Amino acid sequence: MNPETKACQNCKKHFTIDSRDFEFYEKISVPQPTWCPWCRMIRRMAFWNERSFFRRTGDDGKPVLSTYPQESLFKIIDEDKWWSDSFDTLSYGRDYDFSRPFFDQLKELASTVPFPHRAGMELIDSEYSNNSNHLKNCYMCFNSAKCEDSLYCVFSGAVKNCIDILSGSDCELCYNLETGSRCHKVFFASNTDGCINSWLMYNCNNCSDCLGCVNLHKAQYHIFNKPYSKEEYFKKLGGLNLGSHRALEEHKNVWHELMLKSPRKYYVGIQNVNSIGDLVAHSKDAKYCYEAYGLESVAYSQALAPTVRDSYDFTNWGVNAERVYEAVDCGIHAYDIKFSFGCSPNCKNIQYSLGIFSSSDCFGCVATKKAQYCILNKQYSKEEYEALIPKIVEHMNAMPYIDALGRKYTYGEFFPPDMAPYAANETALLDFTDLDEEKSEAFGLIWRETKTAEYKTTIQAKDLPDNIKDAGENITKEIIACAGCERAYRIIPTEFTFYKTYSIPIPRKCHNCRFKDRVAFRNLPKWYPGKCKCGGLASANGMYQNTAEHPHGAEPCPNTFETTYAPDRPEIIYCEKCYQQEVV
Repeated sequence: MNPETKACQNCKKHFTIDSRDFEFYEKISVPQPTWCPWCRMIRRMAFWNERSFFRRTGDDGKPVLSTYPQESLFKIIDEDKWWSDSFDTLSYGRDYDFSRPFFDQLKELASTVPFPHRAGMELIDSEYSNNSNHLKNCYMCFNSAKCEDSLYCVFSGAVKNCIDILSGSDCELCYNLETGSRCHKVFFASNTDGCINSWLMYNCNNCSDCLGCVNLHKAQYHIFNKPYSKEEYFKKLGGLNLGSHRALEEHKNVWHELMLKSPRKYYVGIQNVNSIGDLVAHSKDAKYCYEAYGLESVAYSQALAPTVRDSYDFTNWGVNAERVYEAVDCGIHAYDIKFSFGCSPNCKNIQYSLGIFSSSDCFGCVATKKAQYCILNKQYSKEEYEALIPKIVEHMNAMPYIDALGRKYTYGEFFPPDMAPYAANETALLDFTDLDEEKSEAFGLIWRETKTAEYKTTIQAKDLPDNIKDAGENITKEIIACAGCERAYRIIPTEFTFYKTYSIPIPRKCHNCRFKDRVAFRNLPKWYPGKCKCGGLASANGMYQNTAEHPHGAEPCPNTFETTYAPDRPEIIYCEKCYQQEVV
């Protein structure tokens, strides 16, 4: 079919549905979307709490640390009770009411059936972690798997003895790493692979014993991209005083200046075929995807782990998932999941369901366990189920749900924002979008002041010892006022030992502000038309002199692309070919 331009039901901006999109919608038997990709993403992410914990009272009256706030639509109970055979979520089932909109009925059910107080599987001595599986001795690790002895890690896999990692894999003894893999003893780095014993690295691969470097490959003994002999390197390294917070900040400034003077590829990613995205790797036919790995025929999706196939509008998780559409927090052998939240593992043929486990052939279900042929948590026979679903779809179209902003929800729309269990600022929306309180409320989302326990601080961050060598174990007893948000935080003993061992200054910010600093290395998942900034013999702004001859010679590169770098950004953005001439 020919591409079709439509006006978004929410923001009123125009978006395009192309022939490939039409094929997908026809394949999985869903109508065309009425919201643009950006608004669809926001709508899903309103249901995604990646890193927030809340102290609240459970349905049994006991205080608990939960992933759902007290103000949430959802009730919660202790996860051990939820998993027990004595707790049956099908006991909350009810008949479908054809006199009321579907979402009214689902919202009512969701406010009745308790959810487990947190999400995760096989979390060993990792109580303060969420949306994760197979963790051991981890603290405040989120959206991660197969991690051990690590702190403050997000969207990471197989990391060990690491602290402050965002999107890391197969790393050990690393600190403050954003998008890194196969690294060992790498501190303060971004977009780095296979590096060892290095500090302050950006877009470096297979390097060892380097500091403050940008765009280096298979290098050793470099400081701010300048090569040294082994003896010179360690002599100079010893004089950099890396254990000093003040000295390290000065080195960071030099490193950041070097980044601005060096060319960057128009997107972050490797080994992609016929794809448009950012932070994407090892993917084929991926379109407008962000922070995802191992995709095939996937579009408009974010934060996915390998592998995901034939899926659209899928946010967070994945892992051997196929034919997923308009879903968030679903994964592990998921198949044919539509318009759903929190479905895992081994879920199949699921529509409009929330927080279900190992279930199949369910429509409008909440927190079910190993259920099949259920609608609104009521059990049916296979024949009854298959006969009733088309009638419900027809009813959803004939009696749509209308929200407070006048937006219409027929079959094919994700849950309305007023069903979201969180305020916008309690979700991952703040990490992936430019939403603030005003924009959130205009979208139909609430914004809630974060309630945190009040602690009397004992020391300001600026008064911490400048050098880690001058810090004693008593620092673990201090309650520090964060230099960023001014909230209280502590350095736990395991963390202090790590800093002491590797001569890393005591951080002046809490773990949440440090996370935001790592996110700041990234662009938002918005795409702009871009043009290569290679001017021929140098970058177009003259700040970088090319080191090799490019196919276009001394003339400016004519190549264009779609990129997450806005046109007014100061970075030197090169196309794939020009970048490879200079860096690879």
